[in-house]
Amino acid sequence: MTALGAVFRPQLPPERLRAMVRTAEDAGLEELWLWEDCFLEGGISAAAAALAWTERLRVGVGLLPVPLRNVAVTAMETATLDRLFPGRAIVGVGHGVQDWMGQVGARAESPVTLLREYLVALRALLRGERVTTDGRYVKLDGVALDWPPQTLVEILAGATGPRTLRLSGEFADGTILTSGTSPEGVRKACQLIDEGRKSASRDGRHEVVVYLLTATGPDAAARLRAELEADGVASVPDLGVAGDAKAVAEAVRRLADAGADTVILQPTADEPDPEGFLRFTAEDVRPLVP
Repeated sequence: MTALGAVFRPQLPPERLRAMVRTAEDAGLEELWLWEDCFLEGGISAAAAALAWTERLRVGVGLLPVPLRNVAVTAMETATLDRLFPGRAIVGVGHGVQDWMGQVGARAESPVTLLREYLVALRALLRGERVTTDGRYVKLDGVALDWPPQTLVEILAGATGPRTLRLSGEFADGTILTSGTSPEGVRKACQLIDEGRKSASRDGRHEVVVYLLTATGPDAAARLRAELEADGVASVPDLGVAGDAKAVAEAVRRLADAGADTVILQPTADEPDPEGFLRFTAEDVRPLVP
């Protein structure tokens, strides 16, 4: 079965989060995803609150920009979330938007190198290992978590370009693809991820999560078109979906057929009814997605 979720966009104020997660929980939504976009809302703090306000909902953070966070801090926070809310927190990391990283003085000369070193150290720390490393960016001296996760915690990596997609396959447990990824783009991404996995002789599960820009309601097509144009991707075929539950479910299935394990519906920034969008995802679209 294809997992299905929705995004709480950080363009909404933090005080809206509680009502949104309660709506998601009551509607039976599987996953609610949060973003740590600069300079809007903190991913870990928002995730902790969302998890505390619910009993069943899984909460994803997609993603934490690694130049902003020491890897030991990310490991501590991830382990704490998992011990407080076992199996319900999903954490993704990535090299972040480089212009934003430059604004805060954290831009890395080699984002790919940083992400590689970060993933290796983070996953080792979460396995309860004592880590010493002296990389170009990640430097740890005998660091181990006193309260590591009690079960295996998977770390996802956000990726777009070929090098980062191969890197995710080699070093991460799953990959997050943006809403700028068409079904054909998912197929190509999966091929690159598999290349990375083969180079590292990795087998087993590697989850592929993709966001799907989604609009529903009487002005859905216009809102979708406006956001695609604002993002500069209006000419890319098969991006996003506008329409009723049947149209959205068909778009989800196309992504799943291309290799996506989880599809997260991403409302437009001007979605007029964010709570209604969550109910639409859980109650109308979910029954149509195998």
